[in-house]
Amino acid sequence: MQSNLRGERAEISLVHLMGISISARFLIDTVSQLFNPFLTIFAVGLGVNVVTLGRLLSLRLITGIFTPIMGALADRHGYRRIMRLALLCVIAGLLLVGTSRGMPRLVAGMVALGIGQAGFVPTLQAYLSARLPYAIRARGLGILEYSWALAGIGGLFFVGLLIERTDWRTPLFVLAGGLGCIWLLFSLLPAAHTDQQGRAATTPTLPSRYPRGIQFFDLGVCARSAYGAIFAGTLMFFAGMQLMVVYGAWLNAKYGLGPSALGSVALLMGCFDLVASVSVSLFTDRIGKRRSVLLGVTGTALSFVLLPFLNSSLLVVIIGIAFTRGFFEFGIVSHLSLLSEQVPDQRGKLMSLSAAVVMIGGALANLTGPWLYVNYGVGGLCAISVAALAVSLILLTMFVREPQEDANRVEMN
Repeated sequence: MQSNLRGERAEISLVHLMGISISARFLIDTVSQLFNPFLTIFAVGLGVNVVTLGRLLSLRLITGIFTPIMGALADRHGYRRIMRLALLCVIAGLLLVGTSRGMPRLVAGMVALGIGQAGFVPTLQAYLSARLPYAIRARGLGILEYSWALAGIGGLFFVGLLIERTDWRTPLFVLAGGLGCIWLLFSLLPAAHTDQQGRAATTPTLPSRYPRGIQFFDLGVCARSAYGAIFAGTLMFFAGMQLMVVYGAWLNAKYGLGPSALGSVALLMGCFDLVASVSVSLFTDRIGKRRSVLLGVTGTALSFVLLPFLNSSLLVVIIGIAFTRGFFEFGIVSHLSLLSEQVPDQRGKLMSLSAAVVMIGGALANLTGPWLYVNYGVGGLCAISVAALAVSLILLTMFVREPQEDANRVEMN
């Protein structure tokens, strides 16, 4: 009877843990996607043109390359502390942008948003990875990723209503208030089941002749697999983002879709994102994390091969893009659980390091995707994406291992 009660409490604890985590990610992901559909509205409100605001959003993205420092701090001082610090950065960024009257405060707000968003997400993933047994980790991380699709489906719809009924500043303040409540709730979360005190002694270090900066990138005996996983995920993200950044322009130029129709297409893409994340939470633990990533990369590559031949009918093209998006999301979410166990003793640093490299891949895709589409059409864009995915498959096949020794380890009460 007592053991049943203990198991029941653990289950309730897991439900509460996932509920708070998903709520936090929902708000953070809404902030991440906030400017995309309302770019013109925010630009007018801030007193800048669309090009300038686009550059500021790029600054927000590039700022994320410094987040491995936050990951290393999380490994040393605890995930919860760094997550709360990152939330404060996002809250400060929203308030700075919402009250800006000039460029200095706007720039400071975008930098704060970039640091906070990029620091929070990988640290939360590392925290949940430390709390969840490896045997069900893909289920937990897959459920967490529901928030991205839900933010695109529901969060942005709510933001649109707020802007329509009030003004462009209101959503910023509402999101800041919601994240403030999450900041308070995070103080109640349980600690990750990791040996923080023993970690400093067990974390591998390079000889003293190596500079401290090089030591930071030392991932020990698992470095080959870990870096292989990081770069495989980055190439997958690069390939997918090349399409995501141009498909609206493609559908507008080729088929004459206006803002309303493109919004409906975006809603469909969000639904496919959700289906992919649900599939990860249901199947990836059973078929294997590495195998799931390989399936996602292969499916995305085949979809890119077919896309140029589908460019004759609007309905067929939209279905093709949607399936490409679904395979892409399945691979990306599966990749998180595979990456999470590569170097358990440096999990926070590894997840944030991966996030930083992936952001560089995304920034590069924002440059190459439109250029390839304008100069070489859909065929040229798809060819480069297929090449990137082929290299990703090689890395996954030859260098990346899936840890098996911890599959049955129970890390939570």
